[in-house]
Amino acid sequence: MLEDVDIAGSSALDADVLVIGGGGAGCVAALTAARAGARVLLATKLRIGDSNTVMAEGGIQAAVGAEDSLQRHFEDTLRAGHFAADKALVAALVSEGPAAIRWLIQEGMSFDLTKDSPHMGGTLLRKTPGGASAPRLLSYKDFTGLELMRTLREAVLLQSGITVLDRHPALELLADDRGRCAGAVLHDLARGRSILARASATLLATGGAGRLHLGGFPTSNHFGAMADGLVMAYRLGARLREMDSFQYHPTGIAWPQHLVGALVSEAARSTGAFLVNGKGERFVDELQPRDIVASAILREIAEGRGIERDGKLGVFLDTPVLERSHPGILKESLVTLSHLAQRCGNDPAREPLLIRPTLHYQNGGVAIDATGHTSVPGLLCAGEMTGGLHGLNRMMGNALLELVVFGRRAGAAAAAQARTGLPRNIGLSHLANWRRSLVAHSLSLEKKAPLLFPPYGNFDATSCRRGATQ
Repeated sequence: MLEDVDIAGSSALDADVLVIGGGGAGCVAALTAARAGARVLLATKLRIGDSNTVMAEGGIQAAVGAEDSLQRHFEDTLRAGHFAADKALVAALVSEGPAAIRWLIQEGMSFDLTKDSPHMGGTLLRKTPGGASAPRLLSYKDFTGLELMRTLREAVLLQSGITVLDRHPALELLADDRGRCAGAVLHDLARGRSILARASATLLATGGAGRLHLGGFPTSNHFGAMADGLVMAYRLGARLREMDSFQYHPTGIAWPQHLVGALVSEAARSTGAFLVNGKGERFVDELQPRDIVASAILREIAEGRGIERDGKLGVFLDTPVLERSHPGILKESLVTLSHLAQRCGNDPAREPLLIRPTLHYQNGGVAIDATGHTSVPGLLCAGEMTGGLHGLNRMMGNALLELVVFGRRAGAAAAAQARTGLPRNIGLSHLANWRRSLVAHSLSLEKKAPLLFPPYGNFDATSCRRGATQ
């Protein structure tokens, strides 16, 4: 999308740490780096907080219960990922889980509490997520990710040392004459011009790829989830892993059409909602890992036991039985589900929701070590765009924990690296090697990337290049 000539004369901004992505991982990393004394530039494609983090409804895992242990969380995570995960990354995740929860509470995040210790204000309420051997899922009603993002957004906006650039997506990473990542070319959507953001350390936290609609699936992802960070990292030479592994959340809305793909939280199944096919039968243990439950739903549909409404096929999520067994739970705890059902035009206490799997999470991504470093010097990554932690399937509740644990780790590492000083002789020289590789493999040079928004967003990518030379 860009050439060296396109950025000649562009204005420049300098920072110790450039964070690209304003979701949970990016905000945690920016906070951590700034509190370590770094000057941080936080660039977002949309606005700070517009991310997949707010789509995480079910909760966050951490081994904080007396009957639980770090070892059990470790083993559950490996098993859910079909033993393809990097054990060092999993060990880092689970070992820092309790500390991550304490950190979130100190930052001001709310969690659901039990009512058994009124004189102490209650203890953390724990539920059993799919695939877990102990109750360790902590939540805030059924919009945990939204509450977490609220907390982080407020902290970032109040933190000195962080400059936030909303509506400034990255078009390309910059490299110096030694092949180190040296920042990025940002595009100011409001003014139609490019900006060179130069930094000693660059941290990508651009999220997943749901809006590519792989396999024609609907998605629960936010509008900017286009794998753009993966494209830029790969072009600079970063190693990727498990790029064929994506998670399909079992319970996305299948009807009505205008809400297809919208997510129904796993909190509903965790508290007792059943999945029922067209014969009125339960066909799977609802608390199995997500890949197993999603596969079971698709099998019911493929073998003719699904339910059809206006040409849309799915199975029922039996919310009426949940309300009968737990009177008042839909209004008190499953607030988001109730609002979604209202938009579907039904009363979830009386009528089940028609659901089918929706593209939800990118399991693979840029390969990192336990501090967030990639195979490219000067480039770190955190959050959903990374690979290695989840293997071939993500265990629910680990995504929110991941963004805190590895956001903090990568932010600290970026701040430490920033002390080496600003890079010199920067540009887009790595794109020449990229083009030579494409030609050598008889691949087209015509396709432009990264894609910033899905095609139905009517965003003209060529305007970015025009704006760079105006």
